[in-house]
Amino acid sequence: MTEEEGAVAGTDNTVADDDALYVLTAVLLTPAQFPSVLGDDYPAACAALGLEPYAEGYGLVLGQDGDGARWTVVVDDVSLVAVAIASWDCGMEYDLSPDDRSVVCALPGWPLAVAVAAPGVGAPHDPEPDPEADGEDPPPLAPPDTGVWGPAQRRLGADAIALQWAVWREQIDDDTAFAPAEGGAESGSKAEADGSKADADGSKADADASGTDDTPPSITHPGVRRALAEAHAYTDTPPPPGRVRSSFAPGDARMIRADGPGWSLVARTDDIALVLLDEVPGEILTVRRGPALPGLLMALDAMAVRPS
Repeated sequence: MTEEEGAVAGTDNTVADDDALYVLTAVLLTPAQFPSVLGDDYPAACAALGLEPYAEGYGLVLGQDGDGARWTVVVDDVSLVAVAIASWDCGMEYDLSPDDRSVVCALPGWPLAVAVAAPGVGAPHDPEPDPEADGEDPPPLAPPDTGVWGPAQRRLGADAIALQWAVWREQIDDDTAFAPAEGGAESGSKAEADGSKADADGSKADADASGTDDTPPSITHPGVRRALAEAHAYTDTPPPPGRVRSSFAPGDARMIRADGPGWSLVARTDDIALVLLDEVPGEILTVRRGPALPGLLMALDAMAVRPS
């Protein structure tokens, strides 16, 4: 993550007014783009932070106060945060200093892992409980433990695949990815994901997608059948905002990210799909292109929310 230093005024109930926040990074929390580690969809991500799921969304500014304590400042100036992130991604400096009036709240801790620290202050640590809160202040936010496997780690793994699709796609040969569907299981490639980072190796079973209730028996894992059936159901009954997202991909393709109870799907509309399951820790299951997957992916793209 990019380190940028600025000053954000604190709110009365969390950070003293005369205590600056040294900004380390920021992320968007909108229906089209949010830290999926927080939930399967935008309302769930907001609920994890105690926020109302307003359609306009929020910006999350992560930094340290003068003592080095971790804080996540929530602001409603989404455009300002978006400009800062775009500038940092281009290697440009940007002083992210939201106006006091845009601050919605400040939450102790960080929901994401941040690899940098502000210079000249204490090492990153959770702030001390507010003595005036009578023990009712929220517990500090913390990133998920990548040493275990669960919904948060599964979604982080899917995010990592979406960000590095070309790397992961190289692990699967085209003969496997585009092989015609046949009855029974077939062996393919296996990949392992450890939450926010994934490493490829080994062998495993793959599948061909129909996305309908008459899914053929060539899909070897019932969790993949369930994920595809639920993804197909989204095209008939739209899920909560952010459950299906579409972003740019090379060429004329789109990158599809979909989540549901116990599963995450990553796909390119011109290629195959990859599925991660809570019940299969660390494994990435290949869904072959087949005759039906293209239609499912295009339908998901048509109803997905997109970055503005």
